[in-house]
Amino acid sequence: MEEKKKSRLRLLWLIPLTIATVYILYNNNTNIPYQTAYGRIFGTLYKITYQNNKDIQSEIEEELQRFDMSLNPFNTSSIISKLNRNEEVQLDTFFQHVFVRAQEISEATNGAFDGTIAPLANAWGFGFKKGDFPDSLTIDSLLQLTNYKRIALENDKLVKEDPRIMVSYSAIAKGYATDVVAQFLDRKGIKNYMVDIGGEEVLKGVNPHGNLWRVGISKPVEDALAQNQELQMRLQLTDCGIATSGNYRNFYYKDGKKYAHTIDPRTGYPVQHTILSATVIAKDCMSADAYATAFMVMGLEEAETFIASHPEIGACFIYSDEKGEYQTYITENMKKHIIDDIP
Repeated sequence: MEEKKKSRLRLLWLIPLTIATVYILYNNNTNIPYQTAYGRIFGTLYKITYQNNKDIQSEIEEELQRFDMSLNPFNTSSIISKLNRNEEVQLDTFFQHVFVRAQEISEATNGAFDGTIAPLANAWGFGFKKGDFPDSLTIDSLLQLTNYKRIALENDKLVKEDPRIMVSYSAIAKGYATDVVAQFLDRKGIKNYMVDIGGEEVLKGVNPHGNLWRVGISKPVEDALAQNQELQMRLQLTDCGIATSGNYRNFYYKDGKKYAHTIDPRTGYPVQHTILSATVIAKDCMSADAYATAFMVMGLEEAETFIASHPEIGACFIYSDEKGEYQTYITENMKKHIIDDIP
C-alpha cells in the first residue's frame, strides 16, 4: 500500500510538470514569427510564407536558381536546353526526378501529358521558341517527334530515338519547383508554410492565425493580363499540393478563331474542349500540376472517367455549358475543403 501511495504521489508531481512543458512548447511555437518572401522566377511571381525565427529568402533563392539551371528551357545554359541541342551534359537529380514522374503520368494518362511536346508548343507559339502558324503537314511531321515512349534514361543520360526530339517540362516544372522549396523548408525543420510559385502551391501546417491555409480558385475569365482576380470558390487545406491549369489567360486569336496554349500531344492541335480550368489536389504539387494539364487535354468526359478510378486525386473542373454559362464538376474529396464564409 505504501508503494502505491508513493507511485500516486510521483504521478501527481509529474502532472504540473507535463502541463508546464506543453505550455512552454506551445508558447515558444506561437512566438516564432512568420516570414514572407517575394520574388520572380521562371518568368512568374513567387510568394513563400513560413514560420521561422530568421529570414532565409537568400537560401530559398539559391535553391530556385539551382532549379532554374536544370529545367528552365528559356535559360540557354540550363541542362534541359543543352539536352535539346544534343550536347553532352551531366543530368542532376532535379532533371532525373521530374523525368521519372513525367513518364509515369504520361503512361497513366495514355499520353494526354507528354514531356516531348516542345516542338508542337513552339510551332503554335506557346513554347520557348516562336514558330509560324503551322499547317497540317507541319503538324503531321512534328507528331513524329512527339511521343514520351521515344525517350529514356540510361546510365544517367537522356536517350532519344531521334535527335530532333525536344523535351519541355513547363507543365510540371512549376509544381516541382514548389515541391523543391517545400522540401528545403522541411530540411530546415520548418513545420508551417505556404509555398506559391505562379499559382502552384504546397501547404503544410497552419497559417499565422493558427488555421488551415486558405486558397482561392479563380473564375476562368478571359484575362491575358491576369488582372481579374474574382474567385469561383475558396478552399481550406493543409499538407498537400494544389495546382490549376486553364486556357483563359494564355491564348491568341487568328482569323477570328481562339487558339489556347494547351496542346493535345496526341493530335498536335490546341484543345477545343469545354473545360476552362482544372484544379487538382494531390500529395505533391508536381503531380497536381501534371494532372491538371492532362485533364485540360482530356476534356470533361475523359477526365471524369480518369478521376473516378483515382480517388487519391481531388479535382475541380470549371466548364462552359451549352448556354455558355459556368458549371463545375467537383470530386467528393475536394468538396470537403470548400468554405464560403471568408470575407
